[in-house]
Amino acid sequence: MLRNAKATGQVASGKAFNQYVNYTNIGIDLQFLEAIQSAGINYSGEIIADSKLHRFHIESHKRGSKNGAYVLHADKCPAGWFMDYKSGISQTWRFNGNSRISYALSKQIKEAKRQREAEIHQKQEAAAKKAIYIWDKSTPITQQEDHPYLIKKRIQPHSARLYRHALVIPIYNESDQLVNLQFISLEGERKLFLSGGRKRGCFHIIGDLSEKLLICEGFATGASLYEDSGQRVIVAFDAGNLLPVAKNIRELSPDVEIIICGDNDLSSVGQDKAKEAALAIGGKVLIPPLPGKDWNDLIAGGYQHG
Repeated sequence: MLRNAKATGQVASGKAFNQYVNYTNIGIDLQFLEAIQSAGINYSGEIIADSKLHRFHIESHKRGSKNGAYVLHADKCPAGWFMDYKSGISQTWRFNGNSRISYALSKQIKEAKRQREAEIHQKQEAAAKKAIYIWDKSTPITQQEDHPYLIKKRIQPHSARLYRHALVIPIYNESDQLVNLQFISLEGERKLFLSGGRKRGCFHIIGDLSEKLLICEGFATGASLYEDSGQRVIVAFDAGNLLPVAKNIRELSPDVEIIICGDNDLSSVGQDKAKEAALAIGGKVLIPPLPGKDWNDLIAGGYQHG
């Protein structure tokens, strides 16, 4: 259209000109990429508008991983969808405010999510088998002196084992199946989980049934809470897992009083997540009085966060 305008000496204007500029100078691929980046997904690679599902590596993620996905249609109503599988960010996109998302795109989004769920399930099953294998090969321990981390945190093992030099914490799902493991290094500076293993909604239990249930983040925190209170403790492993764990525990123990024992984070993340979990299940919240401390710090005497 602009070529014809040049040849005849005419000037393209109005909606037709704007549409031309948007499609050629800016391009739907660049607008789509900008939308991906604006959503907080760190990707600067090629965008292919061929109506097919594409997986891509998100910069700063583990090398070789492809946690990003997108579909981009470049028809008369350009539209697309993108997702960060790791963070859960998922958005649809429409060119220049166009409100139409086609049935074909909607169907592709559902299929991409289905494929991802199947992929996650497969990885979780493989990790669960690996967890069982490693757990069976691990050495049971019974006292604090069996691992430097236990000495440092002044806690007992509470079903933890040793695998090579690491302290190993078993992680169970709501059906009491071993699904993952946490590995804690000698001084606790590294805490790792099995790659692909399920963690969301899963937990480690310390102690027998009791009148109250305490839910906390870390293993050392849970051990200190149990040793101090005698009440059963559920370890959720991080602040983001407090809510899904609390919901699972509430379903398993509908009549028990549940107390979320959050960390007093300087960022307020631990406090906020603890309150959110307690509100969702009708529980209570306990936060250590000292900023930057957790319950192990308070009970064991000022040791590092854990």
